[in-house]
Amino acid sequence: MFNRTSRQAAAALASMSLLTGCGLLSDDEAEAAQKITVGTTSEPPTLDPAASWDNGWEMFRNVFQTLVAFPTGSSYPQPDAARHCEFADASNQVFRCTLREGLTFSDGDKLDAAAVKHSFDRILKINIQGGPAGLLESLERVETRGDDTVVFRLKKPDATFPFILATPAMSIVNPVEYPMGELRRDGKVSGSGPYELASYRTGDRAELTRNERYTGFADRRNSGVTIKYFKESGTLFDALKKQEIDAIYRGLTSEQVVELEEKKPENDALQLVETVGADIRYLVFNPEDPAAGQLAVRQAVAQVVDRDALVAKIYQGTAEPLYSMVPKGITGHATSFFDQYGDPDVDKARAILEERGVETPVPLTFWYTTDRYGSGTAAEFAELKRQLEASGLFEITLRSRPWKEFQAGYQKGQYPVFGRGWFPDFPDPDNFIAPFVGKHNALSTPYESPEITQTLLPQSRRMSDRASVSKQFARAQEIFVADVRLLPLWQGKLYVASTDDIAGGERALDPQTVMQMWELYRKASW
Repeated sequence: MFNRTSRQAAAALASMSLLTGCGLLSDDEAEAAQKITVGTTSEPPTLDPAASWDNGWEMFRNVFQTLVAFPTGSSYPQPDAARHCEFADASNQVFRCTLREGLTFSDGDKLDAAAVKHSFDRILKINIQGGPAGLLESLERVETRGDDTVVFRLKKPDATFPFILATPAMSIVNPVEYPMGELRRDGKVSGSGPYELASYRTGDRAELTRNERYTGFADRRNSGVTIKYFKESGTLFDALKKQEIDAIYRGLTSEQVVELEEKKPENDALQLVETVGADIRYLVFNPEDPAAGQLAVRQAVAQVVDRDALVAKIYQGTAEPLYSMVPKGITGHATSFFDQYGDPDVDKARAILEERGVETPVPLTFWYTTDRYGSGTAAEFAELKRQLEASGLFEITLRSRPWKEFQAGYQKGQYPVFGRGWFPDFPDPDNFIAPFVGKHNALSTPYESPEITQTLLPQSRRMSDRASVSKQFARAQEIFVADVRLLPLWQGKLYVASTDDIAGGERALDPQTVMQMWELYRKASW
């Protein structure tokens, strides 16, 4: 980690350098001054893209490449490892990409069409539970034409396929280092992205250095990045105040955001960038659980939960109530759960349970992760417990685990009810519906809905104009309301906190809410 000199000393050195026309720092010192340290509570559970749908994407985006991606300011995927991509037919079933010339991985091995095919075939071959194979359900096969052309043949029309290719889950890996039938487990990375992973210590930090062989759209404005992983939001925020880190992404509590917004004198050296967020939080009900598997129980929970109180008490204006799985700002957003249940009403919830003969109080165990979404999660679930038990209809037990253990538990179907967050794979309503339904969904909790998977999604994926799919997704959300297998709670805003000599925070988040580390830089260094 780079320990900076005092702000006054740095400013004095910068002024002297400008006056004399030459730098006073050695090359090593100048490079260190251009390094950035980012803190987060979101550590990747794996370094292998074939094993992670969304939980390691900050790392993947910065050390791997995808064929297409989202440069800052773009709303549609643009070429990255590819120099050109397009649908080669009128039915959106054949998608063709031509690679940039001279691509190599960071170790010098050639990145060609065969490596791209290997990367996709490998995801499907490994097919890890809850992994990115779920994004490729429409893919029939990958073909190569020479060294520079890749053709994706789809089982059915899918206008969202370019968006899927842009997700970090579709990172291109080196066939030499990533075997076809198994995950890479040596703790190393061989990618072609803007940075190389120089070192990684679980629970501590990742050191990213510039990949000098990189060819792509990223304009790196720093010489390297240290990502420090924290268990608690409190220690993360303290590290920023002490200037032990330069910036924070993921992990700030609402109290910390409010503190920065109030611009207290002790935080004069800090700044906050707010952007529109599409990340959501929701509850998942396990249909195999004796209580949570009953529709009446789920409906009663939906009738009691007070989102307004939850957001006001716990998130203090840094989030807003959410009544559909598709958030505001995305085509197809609705207020379906409010339309069905209205304001919280204990009497209506009691009537639902009595009509089905459900004895009260209903015992339920709610699970949440302690270190994925920040320390505010514990307070959120304490408030949910308070609300539900205050109704007299439920008896709630809270349980929690660190992310890796938590993830393993819900993948095994161990939790009756659990909380999840969703950071969008891409900014389209499809990505707030499709990942949660079907046998192999992102939650590892089977949710069969033939109307959604066999009718609504196929219809919408024939439409290249994504603004015209509202009807299909409105109906999908009606089905979600009827089943109450998922209960949306709130939609968050995104924040990047940093010391005031750091710039680029407003450009660092792409439409997938993934941090593009190359956008961050120290003002005095440029």
